[in-house]
Amino acid sequence: MKIFSKAQIYLGDKLTAERQNITSTELMERAGTQIFNWMHARMQGAQVPVHVFCGIGNNGGDGLVLARHLVTHGYNVNTYVVNCSDKRSKDFLVNYDRIKNVTKKWPTLLKCADDFPEINANDIIVDAVFGIGLNRPIEDWVKQLFLHFRATKAFTLSIDIPSGLYPDKAVEDKEAVVYAGFTLSFASPKLVFFLPETAKYTVQWEVLDIGLDPEYLYTTETEAQLIGKHEVLPNYIARDKFSHKGEFGHALVIGGSYGKIGAVTLASRAALSAGAGLVSAYVPKCGYMPLQASFPEAMVITDKDEAILTAIDFEIEPTVIGFGVGVGTNTKTIAAFEAFLKTNKQLLVIDADGLNILSKKKSLLKLLPEHCILTPHPKELERLIGAWTDDFDKLNKAKALSKKYKLILVLKGANTITIFNEKLFINTTGNPGLATAGTGDVLTGIITGLLAQGYHPSVAAIFGVYLHGKSADIAVEDFGYQSLLASHIINYLGEAFIDLFKQPEQTPQPQEAKEETKK
Repeated sequence: MKIFSKAQIYLGDKLTAERQNITSTELMERAGTQIFNWMHARMQGAQVPVHVFCGIGNNGGDGLVLARHLVTHGYNVNTYVVNCSDKRSKDFLVNYDRIKNVTKKWPTLLKCADDFPEINANDIIVDAVFGIGLNRPIEDWVKQLFLHFRATKAFTLSIDIPSGLYPDKAVEDKEAVVYAGFTLSFASPKLVFFLPETAKYTVQWEVLDIGLDPEYLYTTETEAQLIGKHEVLPNYIARDKFSHKGEFGHALVIGGSYGKIGAVTLASRAALSAGAGLVSAYVPKCGYMPLQASFPEAMVITDKDEAILTAIDFEIEPTVIGFGVGVGTNTKTIAAFEAFLKTNKQLLVIDADGLNILSKKKSLLKLLPEHCILTPHPKELERLIGAWTDDFDKLNKAKALSKKYKLILVLKGANTITIFNEKLFINTTGNPGLATAGTGDVLTGIITGLLAQGYHPSVAAIFGVYLHGKSADIAVEDFGYQSLLASHIINYLGEAFIDLFKQPEQTPQPQEAKEETKK
């Protein structure tokens, strides 16, 4: 799913009106009607008090359309206009007149904190105060209104974006934003729904189709894309009946040190479970017995040293190499890694201490092969790119690193973001159970295993992140967040592959309201 920028959404609205020969007011009617249909399908006439708070721009106009439909369908609705400016959009004024024509209970004008209505915890708040056009800090009394929303503990539904949140930059005051239980977003979700600092402002979201021009939506390239089943499935490589292990590559996992051989075991198992034809592990001598005993499917090559890697020397010809899990940052290991990079011609995935070595000696970055995949967690990323002021600054710095060295970056988190060719691929699978030791090693192995089979490095990274999260989502149903182990991710990886081909169940559609037709 594409994630359109603010400018692209505005252009889409404009082109839709031109190509479909409709007015902006009619497009607003579509939007508000779709919001009503969503609520109506869930409320089914329930007389729970609904409080619709409308700004004086187009987002407020959407709220007025919703409020009018709620009124005409017999709901218990209270409408408010948040008078935060003397300027009112044309379409807001049109719909302000329309709602006055269907009810004697005209919208209440709010001008200060003394005007705030009483709201109970069982009521519903609809936030239609500010949309994506907000470009300045809000007034203090409006901030107090948003805090009032929170204090009531009522369910809050935001229209398009939680008010106070910018779609393309960080917020100045983290308290001056609506905390939405649900956001109904037009055209596409907003990037800020998936960033660590701003995702908290909406618990859930859904995209509403308001009939924007299909050609525009299909042909417009976006910087960010949301990755789900439908996005990864076309990249799946099917297997021929007569295929054999030699066709699916040979993955080599290099890593481990005394006490950290488990990391290599997890990565190697994950690589084979992801589909690599062969897997070898290169470890210190102390890792030979543990690997042979716990993972008999792997071949094992050992360093001369008992506890650390002091040289990377092997006679096999791997298709891809995963480096860094459990390897440590001993000076001899760093020297061995540098010598290896100077001669390596293979595809490469680097994680964990491999990333820490690069941070310690950044001159090694220029030795990395094109499309090398780095998989940092937040602290590892900070060591690579330096501290950031906010999530947008972080993304810009990460994109700069990716561009400079022609790297693929996998920024691990609740919504892992893969950066390739200055584009963002935002993953939708995974859960808090992944916050446990070893899951990063498993991800490294999955990506390495996909690379071995011939997936393009960008596809291997994006697909690998998706499968890793999906496997965790399936496994957590049996183990819960607290008891999920890294090895469970590997054990459920097959089910994640099978899930790619499962069809979702169809649900009947409720009767919908009709759009306003009068001009």
